[in-house]
Amino acid sequence: QVQLVESGGGLVQPGGSLRLSCAASGTIFSINTMGWYRQAPGKQRELVARITSGGSTNYPDSVKGRFTISRDNAKNTVSLQMNSLKPEDTAVYYCNADRIWSGRNYLYDQWGQGTQVTVSS
Repeated sequence: QVQLVESGGGLVQPGGSLRLSCAASGTIFSINTMGWYRQAPGKQRELVARITSGGSTNYPDSVKGRFTISRDNAKNTVSLQMNSLKPEDTAVYYCNADRIWSGRNYLYDQWGQGTQVTVSS
């Protein structure tokens, strides 16, 4: 079994910063792409940032230049540095691993439980 656990959410004022972290645990030999998604009340889950095992990143225009994703392949962790936060960034943020090799089989589309980020004065 593989588990993804997020941490680092909280309440921050507009213009502030937060850093989210996600650690994958279990029997893991490799993880393909890891990413962060968010879901605000009444809205669909959307991509926030994505990073391949080789370090290539992808961001939507809504967060480009403000958010930075990074990962440590040796530790099976992924982080999201969020700067210049806006009220519209308020959402539950989820960590995702699209494909994990356990040494015996592939596990697809693994999700963490989510962490709340609230941007408000």
